[in-house]
Amino acid sequence: MTELLVALLSAALISHYLLRLTLPGDPQLERRRVHALGLATMLLVAFSGLSACLLDKFVLQPLALGALWLFAYVPVVILLSQPLLNALARRVPALPFDGLWVPLLASTGVLSVALLGPGNAGELIYSLGIGPAFWLVLSLFNDLRQRIDENDIPRPFNGLPVDLLSAGLLAVAFLGLNAMIKP
Repeated sequence: MTELLVALLSAALISHYLLRLTLPGDPQLERRRVHALGLATMLLVAFSGLSACLLDKFVLQPLALGALWLFAYVPVVILLSQPLLNALARRVPALPFDGLWVPLLASTGVLSVALLGPGNAGELIYSLGIGPAFWLVLSLFNDLRQRIDENDIPRPFNGLPVDLLSAGLLAVAFLGLNAMIKP
């Protein structure tokens, strides 16, 4: 549970920071881009998790190349990302999918490498559950950032420092859920 939380928060913080660099100012456009990135990440992690599981089971394991799972997984993610963004741009024209390739690869890479490692029995279950959880955390960061922008924050804390403090407080809040699940 803790590694899932750390991976979700780090991927959301990285992606949110990359979105903030490309879109300063317009909160409505930023919210739509957050939802576009969340949807694209959810689908890319699910498709690439399924593809990586099939690649591992039918190609890497029979050839005794299981140690090279990362070198096989990264090209799968890269090859699936651009067609997925093009398909989503055609299917959901209300969301702006242009310019999301780098944050999409960054968030999918962090989530997948941290949680979909080799030998993980729940790889397919994780690949289906990581995307919606990432979308939720990214939306929470966006809402928190909009509230912070409306308040008077001291100058040394503007920008990344307040984001890091917010991520730490959010992590502590989510760690309170860790006690609810008994092994």
